[in-house]
Amino acid sequence: MTIPPPDGSRDRRIEDTTNLWVIHPASRALLPLALRFGITANMVSFAGLGLGIAAALCFSRWTDPRAVVAGLLLSIGWLIADGLDGMVARATKTASAFGRLLDGLCDHGVFSLIYVALALSIGTLEAWALAIVAGIAHVVQSSLFEGERARFHRRLRGDSGAARPARTGGMLEKRYDDLSRGIDRLAAPFDQALAQNGDPQRFGQEYAMRAVAPMKLMAFESANMRVAAIFLACLAGKPELFWWFEIVPLTLLLACTLFWHRRVEAALVRPPSASPVNT
Repeated sequence: MTIPPPDGSRDRRIEDTTNLWVIHPASRALLPLALRFGITANMVSFAGLGLGIAAALCFSRWTDPRAVVAGLLLSIGWLIADGLDGMVARATKTASAFGRLLDGLCDHGVFSLIYVALALSIGTLEAWALAIVAGIAHVVQSSLFEGERARFHRRLRGDSGAARPARTGGMLEKRYDDLSRGIDRLAAPFDQALAQNGDPQRFGQEYAMRAVAPMKLMAFESANMRVAAIFLACLAGKPELFWWFEIVPLTLLLACTLFWHRRVEAALVRPPSASPVNT
């Protein structure tokens, strides 16, 4: 059992700034304690879910600034737990497809609870409609974002993705993975080129250098940014602004960065022809 190097599972160039300077350092500080007491990754995930439920209850009292601040602090605790469960899994070599599924479901579950709590507290049909549409947008955005991030990291290692990871979560896990890989067919030409390249690691690193920019911008789709948006909207006394933020700006951001990412791939698969030499 070993403690992995700082942020060893993710490329720091595309990581959310708050993860780099707040969330992951806090998670790493708690890692030795979790290992000492034999706390499993799944236990950490469930603890994070409990913190998220408490945060949802606090945000439901958005008319009280003290409750909103408490909701933010509890949400930060949930995000720290969300980072810690992966660290525990890697340190104990117990990472699994089911654990990843549980982690993802806990994340979506917390946001769903926050949306429901806010809609109940507002109590209008418009609020419920916005909550439902924003919830659907969130699931799609987060799944595609996680899929793109996983694609970036495996390509950086020279992995074309030909071998699918083993499944342990049954049909539910399959549906979750299918959503996160919803644009695989558009990304497939680069993966084919990577598989056929004589030096896939070098080609993967060249790809990563060009893909950092769109992936860094896509980091605004992270849970951290959503928590900040919920906090600010509730503090302003207009929680519905968060739903509009998720439905419109975040959807447009995802569409633009996905397009940018595919353009990076296309430029590497079909590089511009050299200009003819005049004789």
